Amino acid sequence: MSDSGKPLRLDPKARSANPAHPAFVARPSGAPVYHGFPLIEETNTNGWVYGAITDFEAPEGAEAGDGYVQAPDGSRAGLVWEFGRGGFAEILPPDKDRWGVYAVWFPKAVHSVSDLIECFRHVLPELKKVHARLFGVADA
Repeated sequence: MSDSGKPLRLDPKARSANPAHPAFVARPSGAPVYHGFPLIEETNTNGWVYGAITDFEAPEGAEAGDGYVQAPDGSRAGLVWEFGRGGFAEILPPDKDRWGVYAVWFPKAVHSVSDLIECFRHVLPELKKVHARLFGVADA
């Protein structure tokens, strides 16, 4: 379980630098930030992919969670998402490992991967703008 009480979604294929600890705790040298948490390949939108930290599939509908986005260049940023209305906001600024952590608002609760795809694509334009500003590239 995460600190928020939501179950973590772990990547069973992720290698740990210390077998006594999960991969996200004992990240191998050179592994990207959020190693140990899976990319959800179904969300791939022109190379932009959502990564899950907390589980998002809930029959009753998940209304909040933690995740990350991986850009086509392999760089990553953290996401804290909620269902409802609110503004896109920076929670933590960029650092050496990631291009920040951002609060985003999904237009509906998430029951399934299909819902996650729709919600991820809803917030993707703002994420692309931030990435383009930080990396000085035009994101399609």
